[in-house]
Amino acid sequence: MALTFTPFPDLGNKCPDFTLPAVDGKTYSLKDFSNGQPLVVMFICNHCPYVQAIEDRLIQLGHDLKKQNVNVVAICANDEESHNREDSFENLQKRAQEKGYPFVYLHDKSQTAAHAFGAVCTPDYFVYDKDLKLAYRGRLDDSWKDAAKVTKRELFDAVQTLLKNDKVSEEQTASMGCSIKWV
Repeated sequence: MALTFTPFPDLGNKCPDFTLPAVDGKTYSLKDFSNGQPLVVMFICNHCPYVQAIEDRLIQLGHDLKKQNVNVVAICANDEESHNREDSFENLQKRAQEKGYPFVYLHDKSQTAAHAFGAVCTPDYFVYDKDLKLAYRGRLDDSWKDAAKVTKRELFDAVQTLLKNDKVSEEQTASMGCSIKWV
């Protein structure tokens, strides 16, 4: 497990387009999440201990933002063949169903979307404003390891700022996690 931190974001960049299969059997593209509201795109996977530590908080985030008509999309881009079968499409489906993910979970087998976004680790978060321009690329909250110690829901707060049509602060703390397992 190589600890990786996200780079400083290129705020204002347009959200890359993508077309990927989801664990629900459908295929989704960016246009399916373009509803004039902020969009949260998170790169996660099944096997990463950083993702596992915050998984319940990601589920809560999904529920909280769904109530506000904010789309939340998860993408797994890990190479399942050479690195970890736990991140196979079938296992992504199983995990999403077991945990009741309230967000669309996409599989980026070709890793094209991960490269287009510039994703580097799991978890890696990208929050786009209503015009689909990057507004936030920081961490989920201020305590990845212990939910009881969370005092700031930084990603959630960034979305709330966007919902008020305000600008998110450029002072963002990088997310950290396992490096994406590239082909």
